[in-house]
Amino acid sequence: MRMCLVTSWTQRCVCGGTVWKGLNPKKLHYSGRGVRDFVLRSCSTTVKSPDGGKKTPERKAISEMQQTIIKSIKGTRIKLDVNQEYTERNFITPIRAMTEYGLKLQDLEGLKKTLRRSPISDNPPITVFLRRDVESKALEVYGSMEALEDIQAKQLEELDRLREEENLNAKKILKEFYKAERRNDEARQREQILKGSGRVVKTAVVINAGNCVFKTVAWFYSGSHSMFAEAVHSFADTLNQLILAFGIRKSLQQANPNHPYGYHNMRYVSSLISGVGIFFFGAGLAWYHGFMGLIYPEAVHSLYWSFVILGGSFLSEGGTLFVAYKEIKSGARKENVPMLDYIIRSRDPSVNVVLLEDIAALMGVSIAGTCMGLTHVYENPIFDAVGSLLIGGVLTCVASFIVYTNTTALVGRSIPFEQMQRINRELETDVMIRAIYDVKATDMGNQIVRYKAEVDFDGRELTRSYIDTQDLEFLLKEVQGFKTIEELDAFMLKHGENVIDLLGAQVDRIERKLKKRHPDVRHVDLEVL
Repeated sequence: MRMCLVTSWTQRCVCGGTVWKGLNPKKLHYSGRGVRDFVLRSCSTTVKSPDGGKKTPERKAISEMQQTIIKSIKGTRIKLDVNQEYTERNFITPIRAMTEYGLKLQDLEGLKKTLRRSPISDNPPITVFLRRDVESKALEVYGSMEALEDIQAKQLEELDRLREEENLNAKKILKEFYKAERRNDEARQREQILKGSGRVVKTAVVINAGNCVFKTVAWFYSGSHSMFAEAVHSFADTLNQLILAFGIRKSLQQANPNHPYGYHNMRYVSSLISGVGIFFFGAGLAWYHGFMGLIYPEAVHSLYWSFVILGGSFLSEGGTLFVAYKEIKSGARKENVPMLDYIIRSRDPSVNVVLLEDIAALMGVSIAGTCMGLTHVYENPIFDAVGSLLIGGVLTCVASFIVYTNTTALVGRSIPFEQMQRINRELETDVMIRAIYDVKATDMGNQIVRYKAEVDFDGRELTRSYIDTQDLEFLLKEVQGFKTIEELDAFMLKHGENVIDLLGAQVDRIERKLKKRHPDVRHVDLEVL
């Protein structure tokens, strides 16, 4: 038997032999390619016998490869166009069906339900419907496409209004459930506010407010520029710590559709505002009053009570500093990092601000006491004015450090390199992963990390894992029983979809394992490469 090429549309073989009978040129289209493929055919030719005798016709059975080609031609199928819009197999959740198509729960009862993996880790499967079924039901309920479009337009207007009020229709449907959850969240927030950072800030607010009142009285009776700078300093500290308390409470607020990752950065925002306030209000007024004292020096009076108030302020600020120091030391120990690194990276921005403000307060009290003492001894008000300038300089340094560290955190700072490498190594040891690329791990505040990576999954191991769940003997018999391309097509589609579902399940498993080993990693985005 000879294998020959059938060219163009002449039923002639290249070798000059007779074309295999039954060839239908119209069936040379395959897979919708739009070109007429060259197809191997068997042909009948005359060949000379080895002894040079009479020519005998040679005709043999069609080969297995030819049978496959012929079978493929008979079972034509359209090639998938990935650029074409296709929603026939799209799923939709019950809430979307109700909000976007204006349906009610009883309208959805007769539709086919499917269970799919929940997009939220550790949650049970969710119930979904085919989008085409929902659209058909909506047309049945409203009668026409125009009526359905009117309903959808009204639904969109309603959703826009509800978004502005931060009260989506989904929340309205589950109102009672969210009420109970909100009560629990508020109780947890109140409990957390009174611990850790909240306790430090609350202590600082009370002490600084008291110091501000006493220093203001002392300045009023003494006229000291240094005492004025200290009164302004304590007033600025009180306002800033109230801002910090607001930031802490806001950062504990739960995520919502408008802020899907929560409000963790509010602690950095409030600390940044605090730093700016220290610079412009505290340092600015101290510098201004100091320069005015140099230009227009005035005699200082009644310094005795000023010294007493400064001494009391030193002790109270020292107590607040000790509370902040203990909290920072505890946080550094929990994260297993040096205290200096904990402060520089602003792991707990609110406590950092309190600590730095208290250090500045102790330095300010010391400077004010020294300069007032020199003024009293030498009876020269210049020393007092210089003290105000020095206090302004201390506040400027503290404010600059606070602004710098919190700005760095707000622009998307990466987690420590060692921690990121540790996470990467753990991921790469998973049997399903070949390699990871383009890793981004950012600190979102409140000891919460977001981890994103492009992952090259091992398709062979993924398929092997799927095969382990199947009865291979049954699959073999099923495949051997196929007679048409359509049967093979349905078989491949079924198991291909199952493999994709398994890939999603493996991604969920890897994310759960990562979060379990690293509790601060709350948001994980693994993109399939």
